Amino acid sequence: MKISDLDTPVVLIDLDRMERNLTRMQRKAERFGVVLRPHIKTHKIPELAKRQLEKGAVGITASKISEAQVMADAGIREIFIANQIVSPQKVGRLVELAGRVRLSVGVDSTEGARLLSEAFSSVGRTIDYLIEIDTGLNRCGVPPGEPALALFREIHRLPGIRFRGIFTHAGQVYGALSLEEVREVSRQESRVMTETARLFADLDATPGVVSVGSTPTMWVWEGFGEGITEIRPGNYIFNDATQVALGVAGVEDCALTVMATVISCPGPHRAVIDAGSKVLGLDRGAHGKGLLKGFGRLLGGNAILERLSEEHGILRLSPGDDLRIGDRVRILPNHACTVMNLMDRAYGLMGEEVVEEFTIAARGKVQ
Repeated sequence: MKISDLDTPVVLIDLDRMERNLTRMQRKAERFGVVLRPHIKTHKIPELAKRQLEKGAVGITASKISEAQVMADAGIREIFIANQIVSPQKVGRLVELAGRVRLSVGVDSTEGARLLSEAFSSVGRTIDYLIEIDTGLNRCGVPPGEPALALFREIHRLPGIRFRGIFTHAGQVYGALSLEEVREVSRQESRVMTETARLFADLDATPGVVSVGSTPTMWVWEGFGEGITEIRPGNYIFNDATQVALGVAGVEDCALTVMATVISCPGPHRAVIDAGSKVLGLDRGAHGKGLLKGFGRLLGGNAILERLSEEHGILRLSPGDDLRIGDRVRILPNHACTVMNLMDRAYGLMGEEVVEEFTIAARGKVQ
């Protein structure tokens, strides 16, 4: 089947580019003596998670139990949920899932740890946990250093849970305005985590896992001292316009695009496509600092995707842009992860040939 046989809007994956991205990150992990545990929230496709494992990844990272359940149903047996599980409903599902896979989970509070402890000890099981460290994102996580140790002291003797290590996500990197700022966030992420891990060692509780990761910080990561054991990028499998804007990837490294059709040309400077916010999302960058222009990047032209409604994308045309009704365009989305959570299927390409169809099995899995 040819690309031209597909209806639009449609998600396309360049399999050669994806393969290069997977190989490049796996080799980086091996070069620096760490393990790769990729985050599957980007692609949400069990077949692609299995390709990451075949490349050498030790397991996967998920954001939500529902994502992890999809991956477990597909046969993946090593899963870290990099989030806090603090409701009885979710903990019950966590206990069931832990009976099928080797599972670990994030913790950043005594309350959360006690809930896990009560649930797992009541059924005679134990779950591994990693303490989340806030290295500058100011989202979840305890501050590094003594606050992290204080939490460990409070919870490490609780039954049903077992300390495995510490982890962080330096998502503040998405507010960087230069490649050097990206490198500095990456250096800081590793430095803070290594220093905190050493403090745990002073308590005879050396973390077995010291885990860092975001795609920008990992693309520029150079080890930055000993102590890190694991990296957890997600977006690297595809890259997107955000990674290009940050300077960590080029357009030629981006494996995912959205193909759309021009459905209207109502004026000399405007064209409308059949992909709106329900396909591309409304992401303009996590921190809104202006690196991204529009709601996606048009490939092969200078037009700017300046507005989205639910089903329409409005392109502002530049001199030389010659779009006509019925033309097909390719959009490099600002945020690939959002696109994959909005669509049911994606198609794998080799050149102009469609060679694979993927069901995005974990899309919408947000509980």
